[in-house]
Amino acid sequence: MAPRLPARCWRQLQQPSSSSLLLGAAQRSTTLTRSSSLPSASPSSPRFLSHTPRRSVKYGWSTLSPRARPTRFNQVTAGLPAPTTGPAAAIKRREQSTPVRTGVLAIKKGMTAFMGRSGSRIPCTVLQLDRVQIVANKTRAQNGYWAVQVGLGERRADNVGAPMLGYFEAKGIAPKRVLAEFPVRDKTGLLPVGVQLMPDWFHIGQWVDVRANSRGMGFAGGMKRHGFSGQNASHGNSLNHRTIGTTGPSQGGGSRVLPGKKMPGRMGNQRVTMQNLPVLMVNNELGIVVVKGCVAGPKGCIVKIQDAVKKPPPPPEFIDETRRTLEERFPDAEERLTAARLKHLELKEARKEGRIEKMLSAGVPEFLQEGLDQQPEATITA
Repeated sequence: MAPRLPARCWRQLQQPSSSSLLLGAAQRSTTLTRSSSLPSASPSSPRFLSHTPRRSVKYGWSTLSPRARPTRFNQVTAGLPAPTTGPAAAIKRREQSTPVRTGVLAIKKGMTAFMGRSGSRIPCTVLQLDRVQIVANKTRAQNGYWAVQVGLGERRADNVGAPMLGYFEAKGIAPKRVLAEFPVRDKTGLLPVGVQLMPDWFHIGQWVDVRANSRGMGFAGGMKRHGFSGQNASHGNSLNHRTIGTTGPSQGGGSRVLPGKKMPGRMGNQRVTMQNLPVLMVNNELGIVVVKGCVAGPKGCIVKIQDAVKKPPPPPEFIDETRRTLEERFPDAEERLTAARLKHLELKEARKEGRIEKMLSAGVPEFLQEGLDQQPEATITA
């Protein structure tokens, strides 16, 4: 129960204050007009204010100081410490674990073996690059992170939706079979759109990480999926040799199946990353990169190859050399991209006006034929 207020508190409200005596006649008349509709109070009743100002956080009033108000515009330049949360802080934390360069997409062709100098047999995996091109760049200002979008192979235009056809048309690139993003550390890792990456993007002896989906094995039991030893073959056990046994013990487990219990289910088809694999061979004519060891996935699967995270990046001299090689092979990459965007806008207007069918019936226009002639070749010798 609330405590009783002393009499002196009510006495102050009953007596008119000095500020109320200084009110003008007009203001008093306005107050009387407003209170005329209300029942008149007795002389002994306390006089309360006729209007209470709206002062709350909802209407822009707060007891916190401007510096302590939680806003999203607090910056280091205002004298505040650097934030430990948010997109910028997350990128800063992942800076050392993010590769400097972009990776490539490849197709797993199978495994073979190399013979070492001492006669030892070295198992290795052959990965082939099929028309790997740069499709787009993701920037910190527009997307919140730095990344390079890479495409592999080609697809028939009949099997590609209209939005993706317009996407590739604006880039001046044929529809790709697979698209993937490779995060990079900063803007120095971005590459011009349309350039083709060859196997010499890596060098012999370099450490790489290869990522792919493992081979799917369908529904499997507990012994095959998790390596359970199974139950006894005798002593009263019949038709229950390969089962996993009880799944919900009553003591300590609450007579229920705990989350994450190893049970039968779908086996395989999970993303597996093989780290720190050395590159044994690079061949631009065949378009292959041979790495030591095994790589997850069946033959013909798509794999990602990128500089190893737990190893030092390639030397700066090699990175500069690869950039110069790309500029020499594709000196007019920016001009091609600009021309492709202009053609895309022209074709877009033709579709809106209904002139595209007439253009196709008359034949391939000259500007389209020029765009087809400017497509890079499938393989470029070093």
